[in-house]
Formats: sequence, C-alpha cells, structure tokens
Amino acid sequence: MKAIQISGLRQMQIVNVPEQELQADEVLLRLEYVGFCGSDLSTYLGKNPMVKMPVIPGHEIGAVIEKVGANVPEGLKPGMTVTCNPYTNCGKCASCRNSRVNACQHNETLGVQRNGAMREYIVLPWEKVIPAGLLTPRTCALIEPMSVGFHAVSRAQVTDIDVVLVIGCGMVGMGAVVRSAQRGATVVAADIDDEKLELAKQMGASYTINTKTEDVHARLLEMTSGFGPDVVIEAVGSTQTYQMAVDEVAFTGRVICIGYAKTEVSFQTKFFVQKELDIRGSRNAQPSDFRAVIHYLERGTCPVDRLISKEVSPEEAPEAMQQWADNPGKTFRILVRFQ
Repeated sequence: MKAIQISGLRQMQIVNVPEQELQADEVLLRLEYVGFCGSDLSTYLGKNPMVKMPVIPGHEIGAVIEKVGANVPEGLKPGMTVTCNPYTNCGKCASCRNSRVNACQHNETLGVQRNGAMREYIVLPWEKVIPAGLLTPRTCALIEPMSVGFHAVSRAQVTDIDVVLVIGCGMVGMGAVVRSAQRGATVVAADIDDEKLELAKQMGASYTINTKTEDVHARLLEMTSGFGPDVVIEAVGSTQTYQMAVDEVAFTGRVICIGYAKTEVSFQTKFFVQKELDIRGSRNAQPSDFRAVIHYLERGTCPVDRLISKEVSPEEAPEAMQQWADNPGKTFRILVRFQ
C-alpha cells in the first residue's frame, strides 16, 4: 500500500506499507483527500517536539468507508463519505475524567505521535469515524482544522456583545473567525497577508488589520472605543503574537492560546494581574466542534476553493511540501489526492 513518509529534516518520500487487518470494532477507510497541516510542516522542518520519527503524516481526512467490522453500528455503512476524529483518549487521566477528552494527557494524534492518514487505506476504531452527510471527501479534508478554531471560540465563551481579535488567518484562525461571527461577535482578523485578510472578511470578519504595515494598538483602540478586544485568539504560535495577545486584550478579557510558540516567551506579568485576565489553552477539538463545522459547510456558503491552495498526487507531495516550506505565508491547505 502506497504511503507518504517523513523520515528526517526536509526528507519526504513515497513508501510501501503493509495493509492493516480489520478488527470487529473497526472501519476500513479508502482515503480520497488528506490535508497537510502546520504540524506536518513543523515535522518536515524538524521543529515538532511531539512527533515520533519516521512518521506517516496526515490527520485532515476526507474518506469513503470501504468495509466495516462485525461489531460496527449500522449507522456506518460502506460507501459513506466520512471524516475522522484523529485524537486518542485514555479514559483515565484528569482531562478524560473531566469529559475534556480533546486534551487527554496521553493523546496520540494521527500523523504526530503515531502514523497518520497519508496512505491509500487506513483502519480506525468506529468511534473515531464521523459521517459527513452530503459533503464531498474533498471538503471533508477541511473539517478537522476548522474544528480546532471552532473549539477555541467555545473555550473563549464568545457572545454577541464581544469584540474578538483573531491573530493568524490560516485554516485554524479562519475557523475561529467563522465561529465567532456565527455567535454574533464583532470579529477583527489580524495577519501579515492582505489576501488572507480579504478572505477573512468574506468569512465573517468585520475588520482586518495587517500587523506588518499597520499600528495594531491604535487600530484596536479605534475599533473598540478605547477598551481593546474582549477576546483575543492566538492562532500563530510566535513570541510576537503571544505578547500582542496579552498587551492588546481588554481589562478582564480572555486570551485563548492555540499556537505552539517555538521559543520561550517573555511577558509583562503585571498585565495578568492588573487586567485580571483569563488565559486559556485550547487544544484539538471536541466531537461537537466537528459536528458544528459539518453543519456550517453543509450550508454551502464557505468559499472552499479559496481555502485549498493546491491539490497534488502522492508523487507530487514532496515537491509541494518543499515549496510550502520555502514560502509558508501564502498557503492555506495542500490536499493530497489518493484516488
């Protein structure tokens, strides 16, 4: 069976792997489209501390059920278009005990701590397979990254009286823009790329800020009558954006952290206390977030084609990843087409 493997720094190749044996509680999926995400790029660049190498990447899945095991519920049938929840949960740690399985202490995400979905077929427990209704497998490959942004909005407890600043307009940030707008908030999208900012407006942002060319602080005070945003969602993972989130959020505001900073970040901790901030991590997504994204995509208002930068065959994937590594700011999603 054909698969894509990352074996080292900037090393990606096509390999043959054995087919997996289907057990009674499992589903065999035929992969149609799998998306490369930021964690895959970090793995390729040798900057992902959680990955176990070598690894088959990929956890953004658009697939069709090929076969089901004997104990799989009737709701999952061959021929159905599905996506997948790519996270594991142990059921025993503090997170699982508190019903926050997305933050399981011992989570192993497909394509990171265990081999992922960049292959022709994969076997998964039926509980991790999510029917996608009438969505195409191509669209399904966008569900998981958007669900991470949706989950961050839930963590922020966004309402219609909030001004929400989303820093970073990649796929995860776009999910946060969409979900905040759905909840009636006034959304401010911030990024260094004007094309992404234009798309963020199409997806629900009321205002945009180019953090490279504009005075972020002045613009935010102008937009919020001097208060600052009630919520800041950090979806980049850099020293500058983490510091911006704490500096710019309003007094008694909420800062939601999605991105992993690659280096240590220094803060003016007086802001934590003076502003009485709620600073919350946001990891992965809950099953309800997946359902919410599917519901959004079924409406047909999402500009799916603009979110897909490139479609490639497995053989073209190494070159596509190299190009993304050389110019990361211009790429939303690269989809690998397996069928």
